[in-house]
Amino acid sequence: MKQVTLHIDEAKYGFFMELINSLNFVEKVEETDGDTKEEIVTNLTQAFKELKLYKQGKLETTSAKDFLNEL
Repeated sequence: MKQVTLHIDEAKYGFFMELINSLNFVEKVEETDGDTKEEIVTNLTQAFKELKLYKQGKLETTSAKDFLNEL
């Protein structure tokens, strides 16, 4: 099975979704718009809290080298 990511113009989006959902060989259509502004702000706030804890010595982290080696 293959997966395709497309960027569709807002004006044509409704038509495209209607078309793609009518195809019998398409199994699943997932709609994603990325993170919302609120999610981005929440993630950044959490990141800054963790950075502050790290600088205070209250949080241990993994070096970038070790992180990449785990991959």
